[in-house]
Amino acid sequence: MLFLTICDYSSLVIDIFCDNPGEAGEDNAVACFYFDSGAQKEQSAMNVLGALLKQVVSSLDQIPEEITDEFRRHKKFIGGRDLQLSEIVMMLGSVSSTQRTFLFLDALDECAGPDRDKVLLSLKDIIEMSPTTRVFLTGRPYVGDEVAKHFPEGTTLLSISPPTEDIIRYIRAKLAEGISSGEMDLELESEILEEIPENASEM
Repeated sequence: MLFLTICDYSSLVIDIFCDNPGEAGEDNAVACFYFDSGAQKEQSAMNVLGALLKQVVSSLDQIPEEITDEFRRHKKFIGGRDLQLSEIVMMLGSVSSTQRTFLFLDALDECAGPDRDKVLLSLKDIIEMSPTTRVFLTGRPYVGDEVAKHFPEGTTLLSISPPTEDIIRYIRAKLAEGISSGEMDLELESEILEEIPENASEM
């Protein structure tokens, strides 16, 4: 099952999964990645999947022998050799199949297009190897079509946006925090409270 939402509720969902053990009291393996449009060069598909693999492996009591052997094999090359994306995907699919695993990727729309396609293809391969693995994605609405294309079955698209009243309440609180008495008149405050909620539909 794979979810897509508009707004950033990932941190809350991740905290819930980290704080609540799975069936029979067993801990869930939880791995997350937060995309940033300002760091697209560093957030290649290989780096993203590598970060998820590292987190899932760190949740295990012992590193699987197959992963240790693979890293040793790559070190034998002159100067060492980086793992390929396909190898990372294979390892992540393998370790995910040994425990209930949840993968969270936030702000998918901020991932560069070519890398986003590779990430989605990789996640599809991982789910095929480990059917109990669940993926939770957040992103702006336009990436929903891309997600649906890669996962035609077993995908739930959930559109979430905060009520206008919540946005206004948040803005009021921030204005009260950052502005000294007398720095803003009622007319400007009223304009801010009107303009921002109207233009915050996809934020």
